[in-house]
Amino acid sequence: MISIQVEQNVIYTVAEEKLTNEDYDRLIPLLQEKVRSFGAIRWYFEMNEFEGWSLGAIWRDIKFDFKNAENMERIAMVGNKEWEKELTQLMKPFTKARVKFFELTEKDEAKNWIRKIEI
Repeated sequence: MISIQVEQNVIYTVAEEKLTNEDYDRLIPLLQEKVRSFGAIRWYFEMNEFEGWSLGAIWRDIKFDFKNAENMERIAMVGNKEWEKELTQLMKPFTKARVKFFELTEKDEAKNWIRKIEI
C-alpha cells in the first residue's frame, strides 16, 4: 500500500507492506505528470513495515526509473532495515539523482534535504 502527497516537484510517498500494480496505477501517472510539468522531480520514499514489491510492481518501478533517470533530481530513501539501506546504494549507478538513505528517526531531516534548494 502506498500513500502519496505532492508539493510542487516533490513527491512524498509512504510504502507499507507490499507495493502492488494497483499502487503503481496511481503513482506512475502522477510522477509522469510532474516530470512533464517541472522537468526534474524529487522523491521522498519512506518505507514503513515495508515488505517490498509484487513482481509486476517492481517491473513498473524499474521501467519508470530507467526511462526517467535524467528527470530525477533527488531521492530520499527512508527506512530502518539493512536491506533498505543497501537498496539505496544499488540505485545510485542507475540514476542521475542524488540518492541518500535516512533512518526512520530522521524523517524530518530527509524532508528538509529533499526540499533543499542549492544555489
